[in-house]
Amino acid sequence: MLLLTCPLLGWMAARYRWVPEGARDGINAWVLRIAFPALVLELVPRLQWDSRLLFAAATPWLTVLGAAILIPRIGRRAGWSRDSIGALVLTCGLGNTAFIGLPMIQALAGPQALGPALIADQLGSFLALSSVGVVLASVYAGDRVEVRDVARRLLKFPPFIALLLAFAVRLTVGDWPAPVSTVLHRLGDTLTPLALFAVGLQFRFGALRGRAPMLATGLAWKLVLAPLAAVLLASAVGVGGTPMLAGVLQAAQGPMITAGILAQEHRLDPELVTVVVGAGIAISFVTAPLWYLLLS
Repeated sequence: MLLLTCPLLGWMAARYRWVPEGARDGINAWVLRIAFPALVLELVPRLQWDSRLLFAAATPWLTVLGAAILIPRIGRRAGWSRDSIGALVLTCGLGNTAFIGLPMIQALAGPQALGPALIADQLGSFLALSSVGVVLASVYAGDRVEVRDVARRLLKFPPFIALLLAFAVRLTVGDWPAPVSTVLHRLGDTLTPLALFAVGLQFRFGALRGRAPMLATGLAWKLVLAPLAAVLLASAVGVGGTPMLAGVLQAAQGPMITAGILAQEHRLDPELVTVVVGAGIAISFVTAPLWYLLLS
């Protein structure tokens, strides 16, 4: 209900002008610089590592690298703009493995699947967003990309800083004191409603015009071909059971809202980003459970 209600409230807020102009930028900044880092700081110190779970961590990397190779080839042949191609690569190369993937996988596969699903999110999607995602956003925005500049942007990216700090806490004291953990939990809880509200706030039905081929291409990769590639990888390396199930289901999640925010901050076709994220999330509520039924 939350995942359906928040985008609707955002759309209503924009339509009836419940929020001032520019509110989107403030919400995006909170999500990317406060709520997401808080979630990372809370969860990473509690990860229980198992070498058999490397497959789950690998599937988001497979997804983003596949999008970075496939979508530009199709886009250039179709004559799409550089901004639109970049928007598709970012949103359809990274999935909602945290605040949609985790609760969905728990509901479908049970709490025993949360371990590998969390690893897929933190060591897969999150690291890919913080590294490859930042590079792709800069490249498609036309910024000059040098190793020193990329490293500097990465080290200044708030979720990446939070990840380094969370690993330091895990290796030293093990976890946060209870009051700190409570504050981080409360801040992290704002991620899902605000991020989804921002999606609805920016959604425009008119933005669908002329963008159907882009939408179909991006979502075909994200919701169908990427999880299929994960299944083939699992078969090739002999991974089965819960790690395979969690990895494939994370690959099958809809486009990542945080990656969409990153794309919008780099001015990569904001209207297309909103359409792809909104439609992809809605469709994934059908396709991801279908993948679970096929695998089980």
